[in-house]
Amino acid sequence: MSLSLDATQLDRYSRHIILDEVGPEGQGRLLESDALVIGAGGLGAPVIQYLAAAGVGTIGIVDDDVVERSNLQRQVIHADADVGEPKVESARRYVEALNPDVDVETHESRLDAPNARELLAGRDVVVDCSDNFRTRYLVNDAARLESVPVAHGAIYKFEGQATTLLPEGPCYRCLFPEAPEPGTVPDCASTGVLGVLPGTVGCIQATEAVKVLLDSGDPLAGRMLFYDAMEMTFETVEYARNPDCPVCGDDAIETMEGIDYSGGFAIQAD
Repeated sequence: MSLSLDATQLDRYSRHIILDEVGPEGQGRLLESDALVIGAGGLGAPVIQYLAAAGVGTIGIVDDDVVERSNLQRQVIHADADVGEPKVESARRYVEALNPDVDVETHESRLDAPNARELLAGRDVVVDCSDNFRTRYLVNDAARLESVPVAHGAIYKFEGQATTLLPEGPCYRCLFPEAPEPGTVPDCASTGVLGVLPGTVGCIQATEAVKVLLDSGDPLAGRMLFYDAMEMTFETVEYARNPDCPVCGDDAIETMEGIDYSGGFAIQAD
């Protein structure tokens, strides 16, 4: 570890430091880590909150939306006074007030094919808190090309799911080669969402991200965790790398050029 902890940091992170699995070396590793969070909404809020509290030294936040009052039922890092402000700026203020050790990079933009690899390159972990399939496929493809692990999460009404995509393991396209038909999976604006649900799933994503950064524990690689809040059940389903997957298979792509992210997001073989 090249970073030494000062007295304030020893106090702030004392409950990490006394853990054998973390210790001062692990905390130093977190302080030197660089995480990118895609989305500062329902899932992104608890992820940003807990990564900042844990002392992840650099947190990049990508979001092009503004805070709306209807967000506040679940997006816990935003406040009523932030309504109308860019979510990335509201998130930045929250983190700066919570932990001065953390540097926040704000990207008030939409993740897109031209900027995805640049935004993900060099990160230690990416946390996908997006709310649409287009962004999920973009994150997956760019992360695989840049060899960056991804802590993925998604929510729907009372249910959530989470998995971790490691560079050497199966990817999101192994699970879902194509997205559902447009309009078949409505968003929370039309169906609603239990306000505490993204808190649970986002905390799982943050946990996975911290484990990846510490290189500790057993991440959800090759396993999809399903959570039902109404039944209070957790179920884990294993999945494997698809050798025919165009992104992580035997004949994987080497560039995102030419991929059409406007439809079902399938990549056609040459």
